[in-house]
Amino acid sequence: MDVDFIFKIAAIGIIVTVLHQVLVRSGREEQAMLTSLAGLVVVLLMVVKAISDLFTSVKGMFGL
Repeated sequence: MDVDFIFKIAAIGIIVTVLHQVLVRSGREEQAMLTSLAGLVVVLLMVVKAISDLFTSVKGMFGL
C-alpha cells in the first residue's frame, strides 16, 4: 500500500466530516446522512479496488 492511498482516505474523511457538520448545523440532517453514506461508499470502493489489485498481484506471483 502506498502512503498516498492513506492520505486520500484521510482527505475524504475530513471533507465528509466538514460537510456533515455544516449540513447538520443548517438543519439538513437527511442530506448530512446521505453525504456521510456517499463518503463511506467512495472509500469502500477504493479499498475494494486496492484489495482486488493485491489479489491480482499475488495471483500473478504464483502464476495462477
